[in-house]
Amino acid sequence: MYKITERTVLSEREIEFWIIAPRVAAKAQPGQFVILQVDQFGERIPLTVCETDEASGQIRVIFQVIGKSTAELKHLNAGDELQDVVGPLGKPTEIKNYGTVLVVGGGVGIAVLYPVIRGLKQAGNHVITILGAKTKDLVILREECAMYSDELILVTDDGSLGQKGLVTDAMKAVFAREEINQAWAIGPGIMMRYCTDVATKAEVPIYVSLNPIMIDGTGMCGCCRVLVNDQIKFACVDGPEFLGDQVDWDGFIQRMHQYHPEEEEAYQAYQEKQVQLNG
Repeated sequence: MYKITERTVLSEREIEFWIIAPRVAAKAQPGQFVILQVDQFGERIPLTVCETDEASGQIRVIFQVIGKSTAELKHLNAGDELQDVVGPLGKPTEIKNYGTVLVVGGGVGIAVLYPVIRGLKQAGNHVITILGAKTKDLVILREECAMYSDELILVTDDGSLGQKGLVTDAMKAVFAREEINQAWAIGPGIMMRYCTDVATKAEVPIYVSLNPIMIDGTGMCGCCRVLVNDQIKFACVDGPEFLGDQVDWDGFIQRMHQYHPEEEEAYQAYQEKQVQLNG
């Protein structure tokens, strides 16, 4: 069993766990993820490894409560144990010295981006980071990202932190004044799509991290298939990172919304059950 050693509430719907998983901690690299299972009846939940502590055999994950399974995960506390932690899965980010890089994170995607920022800085890159969210409470890991960024730009939709506007506005400003050799964008699908449009117009290659529905994490089930460069790829084994201008964004976003009605129904039923149990 995999014990949760620390639990931190980052915002109303974003939770951080440190979990004892020695084998994962010893091997995980930036960009890779694990699949968690609360119990033997639980859904398999893919989460990026935000940080590792090999000495203590622990991994750090951050997740957003968006449905029944992540709501169940939220109710676990330090000392509780998970049924499974499988990983590390996926291909690591290609970390090397590119020169000047631009990395853009939105919402809970910042947790995915953070190890990439750290790896790129440690490889000798000049790192410009843009973090964005709807409001300041949702811009997580600001201090950690600042530690490994030569420049940190904060953007919120409501102007409660940093610049008011969208991350794409900040991207355009950076491209106008800097020569960028490589870019990354990690966040909601629609954000990554528009970031790809901005980077492509500036003739800067950009990687995105795709997070479609996953089950087994080995490519056997086929649930995480995406169309990249007109070829079917499986995000769990061929990704999760792909060049943004090669992604079929219409198909990806449509698949991401495929089960929203069922997810909402299951979440509401779970919430009603919790009210009954705690009433």
